[in-house]
Amino acid sequence: MTPPSSDWTPIAEEAENAARVLHPESNMLPKPDHRRVLTVANQKGGVGKTTSAVNLAAALAVHGLKTLVIDLDPQGNASTALNVEHRSGTPSVYEVLLGEVSLAEATAVSEQSPNLLCVPATIDLAGAEIELVEMGNRESRLKEALSAEAIDETGVDYVFIDCPPSLGLLTVNAMVAAREVLIPIQCEYYALEGLGQLLSNIDLVQKHLNPALAVSTILLTMYDGRTKLADQVTAEVRGHFGDVVLKTVIPRNVKVSEAPSYGQTVLAYDPGSRGAMSYMDAAKEIAERGSTNGSRSGTL
Repeated sequence: MTPPSSDWTPIAEEAENAARVLHPESNMLPKPDHRRVLTVANQKGGVGKTTSAVNLAAALAVHGLKTLVIDLDPQGNASTALNVEHRSGTPSVYEVLLGEVSLAEATAVSEQSPNLLCVPATIDLAGAEIELVEMGNRESRLKEALSAEAIDETGVDYVFIDCPPSLGLLTVNAMVAAREVLIPIQCEYYALEGLGQLLSNIDLVQKHLNPALAVSTILLTMYDGRTKLADQVTAEVRGHFGDVVLKTVIPRNVKVSEAPSYGQTVLAYDPGSRGAMSYMDAAKEIAERGSTNGSRSGTL
């Protein structure tokens, strides 16, 4: 690493970071060996689940990988962050689950990148869990919609499914439709609370509905380097889960929190911020793990 020159300043560093985001041509990420479908799940709210889904997708898209975010949370926060239409009546994941529209028909392109696509969630999705109970193949509706042929129409390399903060039928559908689970864990006192139940549910889905499912990635979020607690949680998670945990941690960063209110990911809102750079680094790790030439890690 080149040492900073005598005229180095924090502003100069931020400008250099922004250039990495705005001009990524010299640092394109490798395409995965096979299309990757990742369910982003944690039934504990406020852990950075949606934030991580949209910003990882945006970081991959910036670096040349076509990426689709499926907003499976009735709150529609991923749709908001990607600034795609999600008013009631918009073709959405709700209609996709019901089989009324195809995946391609419900897919919108985010104005932030031509490589960044989204299947939005509308308020109609709020009652979907009740409706799904009465349907045949209720656990595999999303899997049927995400057939290889359907995803081929979109031409994407990565699919991120953003789940609601619960372990209901929508989350089960997401797990049945994917091969990988990405779990964001916040670096706070109650970090591991409820994680055992999530892992048990993943195990049940693997045994009964989707034998290919595995936890491939754990991402530590909301890291505050000023506290000993953050380091303790980080060490505990790494000690327990090993190489499944990404080396990159996502810091507490006000820009990450502000970005969705402007209908943007943090990479679009403030590309030179620490939050944007951290998601760029995490996306690079994920891309390298999915490539033959990258550093493959294990799964749980």
